[in-house]
Amino acid sequence: MTRRLRQVELGFASSAPGRLVFSAGLAAPPAAVYRSLAEEVGSWPAWFTAVASARPTDGGTGRTVGLRGGISFRETVMAAEPDTRYAYRVDETNAPGVRAMLEEWVLSPVGRGTRVRWTMAVDGPAAYLFAMRLARPGVGWSFRDAMRRLDRRLIPARNPSPGSGR
Repeated sequence: MTRRLRQVELGFASSAPGRLVFSAGLAAPPAAVYRSLAEEVGSWPAWFTAVASARPTDGGTGRTVGLRGGISFRETVMAAEPDTRYAYRVDETNAPGVRAMLEEWVLSPVGRGTRVRWTMAVDGPAAYLFAMRLARPGVGWSFRDAMRRLDRRLIPARNPSPGSGR
């Protein structure tokens, strides 16, 4: 059974009562990272192992996402700024406790690569916000693993350096 969440705007990413923020450096350029996040939504399960299914809806202005374990989301894309930012608000979910949720991906060029900053912004009762803080290490691990997998997907294996024994 899904519930409708409170609709929030982009500013919620910086003002939410609960925020988890993670960052990682990728060798892939911002254009390739953005394409995987925003344009190839269906590819998410191939690199983000927590995601079981993802598909764009409403001509790309929405998404449906299913996580492993059965949590599902219906989302509205709030920002789609090529090579720079991708953000979406959760409109409906079957996740217990959450009252409002927005996720924002900010991409910054670093040399030939990309610095990715992911913010998960939430509101809910005190027990939910406490549980989010407890979940931080696991969510962080999942994010870092996803970024490693995405980078390997976008940047094919390089030749080993001479003398590396590989």
